[in-house]
Amino acid sequence: MDGTALVVCDGLFATANAKTAHGLVRGTDRYRVLAVVDGPSAGRDAGDVLDGVRRGIPVYASIADALRELPEKPAFCVVGVATSGGRVTPGLRALLCEAIDAGMSVVNGLHEFVSDDPKAAAAAAKKGVSIRDVRKTAPRAELHFWSGEILTVGAPRIAVLGTDCALGKRTTARFLLEACRAAGIRTELVFTGQTGWMQGAPFGFVLDSVPNDFVSGELEHAIVSCWKASRPELILLEGQSALRNPSGPCGSEFILSGRAAGVILQHAPHRTYYEGLEEFGLRIPPVADEIELIHRLGARTLAVALNGEGMTPEALRAEQQRLRWGLGIPVIRPLEEGVGALVPVVREFLSSEGKA
Repeated sequence: MDGTALVVCDGLFATANAKTAHGLVRGTDRYRVLAVVDGPSAGRDAGDVLDGVRRGIPVYASIADALRELPEKPAFCVVGVATSGGRVTPGLRALLCEAIDAGMSVVNGLHEFVSDDPKAAAAAAKKGVSIRDVRKTAPRAELHFWSGEILTVGAPRIAVLGTDCALGKRTTARFLLEACRAAGIRTELVFTGQTGWMQGAPFGFVLDSVPNDFVSGELEHAIVSCWKASRPELILLEGQSALRNPSGPCGSEFILSGRAAGVILQHAPHRTYYEGLEEFGLRIPPVADEIELIHRLGARTLAVALNGEGMTPEALRAEQQRLRWGLGIPVIRPLEEGVGALVPVVREFLSSEGKA
């Protein structure tokens, strides 16, 4: 664990833009989260705001309030939101400068790098704190091309893919990691986004920061490194974006380059169009069509995980039943009922792959 952390959200904690903060509130092995800074949610427990589960993480209106009320000063200030274009907004910049002045190191997962800001960099140097831009990639000479070494990996892979972005793929993957381990299945998770790194996953890379020529190789390298270091029975792969989202199609890499034989497909039934692209009228394909695409790419969809945003509990349960009957595979609601029902599915998958 790196240390204690304050997560700043600049008014967005109760929105889908704060998925990094949501992941850190639900659990992280890298930081001990002391508080969230978010004006609209101030005075409440972060877990209660997120999903009605109190987690003992208070929300404050400002950094000053947090530092005044907390029994200890956080060592890190973590950007907990995704902004349009991955920019460091004026509000976030002011919060991060305030954190640096207070002696906190900064951790930023946005596409725009805080360390490139001369004022912030100079302030951090003066205070003796660091700025970590998680999306900064290694030098080109250190990146990997796909080599075929993945064919020597003995652990089967299950990828958590999605019909759209910002659906909860990482959350489902982490829940499944914990459930499999609790059931005695030696499991590791390969992260592919900044939040996975912030949650402390030891193997992975930030996919959307890597030049396209190296994505397959970096994915292979992460999986091979995981296999060599841990020899797990199962490797889970955190998916990114969506299979057919035109702003960033992603999924085939995990099946073709990562050799994932199984897929958990995340889906939000209430969504008609791709998130943020509603104006173009581009519809999300039916779940059955996505399962067929996954099959044609060479993998088997083991289950569907539902995101119930915009739906009543009754409507979500009805859709769960409809899909379960129509698809003939397990359909779960991870946030509402957990992922325990997937453990037998994983055991069957391992058996079919000759690893059980």
